[in-house]
Order: sequence, then C-alpha cells, then structure tokens
Amino acid sequence: MRHLISLKEQSKEDILEMLRIAKELKQKRNSGEITNYLPNKTLIMFFEKSSTRTRLSFEAAMTELGGHAIFLDKRTSQFSLTDFKDEIQAVMRFGAVLMYRALKVSDVETAANLNKISVIDACSEKYHPAQALSDLLTMVEHSGGIENIKKVVWLGIENNVSNTLMLMCAKLGIKIYIVAPEVDADSVDEELNRQAEETGNVVRTLDLAEALRDADYVHTDTWMNMEFFDAGHVRPEMQAEFDKRKEQFMPYQLNAKLIDTYAPEAKIMHCMPCHIGYEISRDAVDHPNSIIFDQAENRLHMQKAILLWLLGVKF
Repeated sequence: MRHLISLKEQSKEDILEMLRIAKELKQKRNSGEITNYLPNKTLIMFFEKSSTRTRLSFEAAMTELGGHAIFLDKRTSQFSLTDFKDEIQAVMRFGAVLMYRALKVSDVETAANLNKISVIDACSEKYHPAQALSDLLTMVEHSGGIENIKKVVWLGIENNVSNTLMLMCAKLGIKIYIVAPEVDADSVDEELNRQAEETGNVVRTLDLAEALRDADYVHTDTWMNMEFFDAGHVRPEMQAEFDKRKEQFMPYQLNAKLIDTYAPEAKIMHCMPCHIGYEISRDAVDHPNSIIFDQAENRLHMQKAILLWLLGVKF
C-alpha cells in the first residue's frame, strides 16, 4: 500500500511519475476533458490545523476526479474523547484515502502504519510533500522541462516546507541552496537531511550573493508558525520569539531589491499565505518574476496526481 508522508519513501521515478500524471491531468482540464477516474471513491480530509489551499485543492481535485471529499475538523469531531488509534481506524473505514493535516507527524505515521487505506501527510511539523510536488510542476512549466532547472534557493527559516523541497530537488539532481540562519527545531529530521546531503546537491550558506547567483527559483515561507497567532494577532506568550525572529530573519527577506540585485532572472515562489512585510515584501509578490499564484493553482493538478498515484489508477 502506498502512502505519501515525507518523500523519503518515494524514488526519483515515483516523483517523475506523479509529475507526468499532473501534467496530463492539467492538459485535460484545460481542454475541457472530463477526468472521471475515481467514481464512488471518498477522500477523508482530517484537519487539526487550519488551511486554505490544502483544503481547496484536495476537495476540488477529488470532485473533478469524479469522487467525493469529506472535511473532518478535529475541533468538531470526537478525537479528544477517545484513543487516537481507535478513532482514526474508524475514520478510515469511510474512505479510500486519508488526507491528514496534522500537528504531529507521529500521528500521521500511526495512521499509515495501520495500512488500511493510503495516507497523505498534508502538512505536519516536519513535512509538506504535496507542496513540494506542486512546486515541481510549477518550476517545470516555467523552465520548459525538468532538465532546465539547475539551481533552486530556499530563503528564510529551514522548516517543514524546505525539508520536502530540498529532498525532492536532491533526488532529482537539482542543486538546492539553503539560506537559513535558523532551523525550526520541530521540523528537524536527521534521516531526511542525510538522504538529501548524500546526493551532493545540497549547499547551505548565509552568503546571499553566492546563493542567488544564477538561481532559477527563489522560495520562501513564513518565519512564524501559525501557532504564534490568535485571530491574526501575536499571542502574548509568543511575542518575545516573534520579535527575535523578525530581527534575525529580516536580512533574508525576499524582496524586489534582492532579486533585482542578485538574481534578476529568478522566479519568485511562496507556498502562501504570504506575510507581507515579513518573509516577503509586496513588491516581490507583485514582481514580474513572481509565479506565486501559479503555485497555488498547481496544488489542484498535483493533488489529483497524488490521489491517482496512491490508488494505482492507470490512464
């Protein structure tokens, strides 16, 4: 049984197969062709933390594949009343795939290890494989082929999103430069780092000029976890850490001046939501090189590919 947790378990060939499926499905959608490949199949979408693109893309993907998606929120379900393993086993009886946006990847792994249905880590503290794969589709489209992607740069904090992006690029033979003055401690996976670094395709540096020189793509993500905020405001107990990160990371903000100075040909990428004035500036989001909204759309096409690949559907 296939699962998608961290990309550690996927080969280069697996990644390229999902890319192929996503490209073909996008072409079919753009030509108006019906892609009714999962009739009478149900996707269970279990959310322990909030989402915009993950929910929209997976729910729309399952609908356009002829299936159905059920949104399940931990806050309005009964997980807090019982043993997690018991409850998740019951939940999985109702679907063909479990998409799990989790606070802890250990719970995703518990669900996957039951081997009842395929499980997707749809963003945990360590991984975000659906985002990385979707970003690959976007980069391939803008480069005219994977062979034309030579150098990718990650700017800001090293975290769950950078983990899977780094490993994916490394497996595909793409150089990736990590420019991160700090690592989110919760995101550290030594095995993942070892897999990526053994390829020789990972470079860590704080030298912006070196990292950005001849870059094809520059990615960033929030410096502040969503747990820092309540109703859009910094939680009082997180204020000191918030202030520290803001000062520490501001020299690595993705902005128009940085791109125009060091990498005028590089495309600007952000997995969203964008925190304007922090990890990215308004002039970067609106820059002619920005492909951020292509990234957002491509979540839909890649989620379809993930679902079909997990279920072994051929077309």
